[in-house]
Amino acid sequence: MKVYVCHGTWKPAPRPGGHPCGRAYHSLKDAGYEPEVIKVHGMALLPELFNRSAGRKEVERLTGQRWVPVLVTDDDEVVQGSYEIEAWAKAHPAAAAAPSATA
Repeated sequence: MKVYVCHGTWKPAPRPGGHPCGRAYHSLKDAGYEPEVIKVHGMALLPELFNRSAGRKEVERLTGQRWVPVLVTDDDEVVQGSYEIEAWAKAHPAAAAAPSATA
């Protein structure tokens, strides 16, 4: 599992409601996942000239746009947006995906 974020995965943020990348990352952690964090450079609002990093190019290839956060699951499902990633994490907790130890 990979999660593409801007520069941070901080939980408390000076932004009302928290930073979208941090919210997405921590929702995955809270659901029991240890995602590979890929920090992309640039800023989606800026022209393409400033968004040529490999991470931004991969996000654009996966989603057709340059905005993060983006989740790529182990099954290659692509989920874009912090609210969507939070909803996915709630619906797919890691404990439910793990094989039973009592089998």
